[in-house]
Formats: sequence, C-alpha cells, structure tokens
Amino acid sequence: MKFISNLFWLFVAVLFIFSGLIKINDPVGTAIKLEEYFEVFSTDIAPFFKSFEPYSLFLSIFLSAAEIVLGVALLVRFKLKAVLWLLLVMIVFFTFLTFYSAYFNKVTDCGCFGDAIKLTPWESFTKDIILLVMIVVLLLTQKYLQPFMRASSGAIITIITAALSVVVGWYAYEHLPYIDFRSYKVGNNIPTLMKPSAPLRYKYIMAKDGQEEEFEEYPTDTTYTFKEMVAINPEAGPKITDFNVWNDTADFTQEVLTGKKLLIIVQSVAKAKQDNFDSINTLVKAAEAAGITPMVVTSSSAADFEAFRHEVNLAAPYYFGDGTVLKTIIRSNPGLVLLQDGTVKGKWHHNDTPDIEEVTELVSTDEE
Repeated sequence: MKFISNLFWLFVAVLFIFSGLIKINDPVGTAIKLEEYFEVFSTDIAPFFKSFEPYSLFLSIFLSAAEIVLGVALLVRFKLKAVLWLLLVMIVFFTFLTFYSAYFNKVTDCGCFGDAIKLTPWESFTKDIILLVMIVVLLLTQKYLQPFMRASSGAIITIITAALSVVVGWYAYEHLPYIDFRSYKVGNNIPTLMKPSAPLRYKYIMAKDGQEEEFEEYPTDTTYTFKEMVAINPEAGPKITDFNVWNDTADFTQEVLTGKKLLIIVQSVAKAKQDNFDSINTLVKAAEAAGITPMVVTSSSAADFEAFRHEVNLAAPYYFGDGTVLKTIIRSNPGLVLLQDGTVKGKWHHNDTPDIEEVTELVSTDEE
C-alpha cells in the first residue's frame, strides 16, 4: 500500500502542476472557457451564474495558480491533510463540470489542459474520476507520506510558487501566451491547415435486428438501417474550418491569405483597449509605405466599428470575422497578426506593438 500511496502522490502532484501551468500559460483562453460554463449554467441551472462572467479573468488566474500551488504543496508534502482536502474539493468541482458537459453535451471541450491536449467530455470526466479516487486513497493513506522537509521550508516554497504563478499569469494576459498551442501560431500556414492532411476515411454504423455493426463500405444488404457515419482518421481532417473574412459586398478570405498583410484584430469594440492605438496607427501608415497591406478584422457591427475607428483614428479598411475565431487567432483585443501568403510571420499584443523594422524583417526573410 505504501508503494501505491507514493505512486498516487507523485502522479496527482505532477498532473495538477502540469494542468495549472498549461492554463496559466493562456489565462485569456481559460477565461473564455469559464465564460462558456457560466453561460450554460446561467441558462440551465440558475441565472446568478451570469454574474460571474465579469470575473472570468480573475478566476482564470486564481484557479490556475491554485492548481499549481496545491500541486507543489503536495509534492513537498506541506500541510498534507489540508492540501489533500482542498484538492478533493477542487476535483469534485471539476468532476461536476466535466460530467455536466459530457452528459448534457454542453461544453464540448472542458479546457482541462488548454489547447495543448484536447480531451472529449467523457475522457475529461474519466480523468477526473481517476483523480478523485487517487485523492481519496491519499487521504486514507497519509501515514505513508511523511514530510521530508521542515514546515518552514515547505511554507516558503509554497508562498514563492503562489507569487510566481500569479505574476506569470498576469504577464501572459498583458502580453501573449508563452507557448502558442493553437492552429494560428507563428510559422503555421493557414491555407494548408484549412485542407485535410490526408484523404478522410469513414465507417458506417448500421443496425439490424436490434444489433449495431460497423462497415468500412456501405453494405448492399437493404435490411440494414443506417445509424451514422464516423470518420476513421479524424486527425487527418482540416485543423482550421472556420476562418473567413468578409465585408458587406464580398468574401475576402483569399485576399487575406495572399501577399503581405498586417491584420489588426479588434475582436469587439466594446471591450477593445484604446491605450496603444497611437503606436498601432503609426505602424499602419509605415506598413502601407513598405508594401504591406493593413486590414482591420472585427466581429462588431459596421455601425459600432465606424464610431470606434473615428474614436481611435484608425485609418485602414475593415472587414468582418467570427468573434470566436478572432479570439482563437490572438489573445489580445486589439492584436496584430502579420501574414505572408497565409503563413503567420508574427503576432503581437497591443502592448507590444512592433516598429516597422521588425515587421519588414519578418516578411522579407523568405524573399532573400
């Protein structure tokens, strides 16, 4: 039993630290996922969940930091009993979320490991059940987990971990995620990711006499009833399926993915920060002069954006995109994305607006 207890101790500690680090790497993405849950719960359970939405970013950093801190505290066996009870409360909460998502098919990606590792709702729920069992076992076998350092040393490590976690999360919010796990990361070619990497293959689920059978070719036996068609190699499907840019008269998706483009992403004018538009406007003018076409993409209405662009003196043609896609492209509102023939050459938070020399150096690399 001692071996099992120590094995579970190490596994749970490392997994919580890993999960927290992945989430705190992208606090905006975690906040977006929390907003999804609050939206669903406010409709299905109680309207008061809607009141949590304005605090999504705070909760994102707090919960991510809590996972890291509790994982580290467990690892160094500091305040073991209290830490295990807190982990139990946290995993019960997460188990409820993942069960609700899986059973009612509400939030199809729990965001347990951010964009780094995608789990289906039932996979997430299974993972949480396993963790729940492990934590209960650890609570019952604490005698095998004796402290191996002084309490003061454990407290110092835990406090430093908490401070660093909050600083890391806040810095990622004020800039961009340290590691970009999304399909629009620097170096990726969007048109390539909009196509399958290999021909998709399917299997057919058919029913006959109350029994289901699978076929790789559609059966000629007409006594079978068709149930569904499932991809055998879904990983070969397009990684990007919803990238579109348009205006009131035409589709501009291919135009965006051709030549040198500087995209100014304004996800929503209602939430857009206006502090750094002087730098952005300077870059827009310099980019035009350097042969790089600036294009604004927003999910706001034309009327709202017209008022906004005059407020911030943004002199560039604007187009429309899906709000969810724009949030996926860049975790900054506004944010800047540099494309060359559909390849992402650079991404910047509005707090890190580059100068024209940095931009031209990036797009000229392939031409030399």
